[in-house]
Amino acid sequence: MRLVQLSSGDAIADRRIDYARMLFEAGDLQGAVEMMEQAVELVPAWAAGWFRLGEYREKASLVADAVDAFRQALATDPGDIFGARLKLALLGAEEVPDRPPSRYVESLFDEYADRFETSLVDKLGYTVPGRLAALLKEAAPYRLAVDLGCGTGLMGLELRAMVGRLEGVDLSARMLSKARQKEVYDYLARVDLNFAAEATGLVSDLLPRCRADLVVAADVLNYLGSLQAAFPLVVDLLAPGGLFAFSIEEAEADQGFVLQDSLRYAHSETYIRQLMDAHRLVILDLHRMDIRFDRGKGVRGMLFLSRKQ
Repeated sequence: MRLVQLSSGDAIADRRIDYARMLFEAGDLQGAVEMMEQAVELVPAWAAGWFRLGEYREKASLVADAVDAFRQALATDPGDIFGARLKLALLGAEEVPDRPPSRYVESLFDEYADRFETSLVDKLGYTVPGRLAALLKEAAPYRLAVDLGCGTGLMGLELRAMVGRLEGVDLSARMLSKARQKEVYDYLARVDLNFAAEATGLVSDLLPRCRADLVVAADVLNYLGSLQAAFPLVVDLLAPGGLFAFSIEEAEADQGFVLQDSLRYAHSETYIRQLMDAHRLVILDLHRMDIRFDRGKGVRGMLFLSRKQ
């Protein structure tokens, strides 16, 4: 449960939420719900409090009440830093959005930056950068590579020895700061890939239009939802014959893209193949694997290597 903006500014309400958390952790869901309800009564314009109340109600199987709480969170924070709209979609109260709120993704990774590598690699068994790099070695070296959603630079570390020039983009300023410290990128820029159609207009200024012979997206597309705009951006970056290597979390064949309980998106192989056909990308290699662990279970995913015709 994220702690961004958790303080209400009211000492009594803050004590209520501390007590609610203790009750929740002790398994007293009803007590936690009641204590959180008292907290938001004291500070009704507190988006973080409403969101946590929604989570507690959801855990207590109070679905209609959880929907009300998430709607209150969204009403008090229309920018949706906590992802209330995603929660509403999972509860069947709204349509699944084509993409998550940008403020939610940005704040998620800004908050996660300091512990990102420890959590993802050491605790969740994340190995996608190394696996993608293994697919790319045969065609190395590359003149110019672009790392989309570069994060703290885990993919950059794998690519550095294979490329002449390495560029990275990410939405999170704190992730970019961590990547910059690794000193493996020749260029870094803050770009919102959730608005890839708009970002395409920035390619000539920020990114190498039709000049990259490699574009990589490791553990990125699962934070984008619909990829109808992302694939044109990739094709616009790639030189003819350039390679696009990426990972997805795998959905069922008939699902297209689906929002998961993790608030990440999964995509089906059929959906990816349709996008590739539409944008003249030819699959060179495809691997299925557990790309990480989540709550003790493997998360099924796919690695793709493709070429721009």
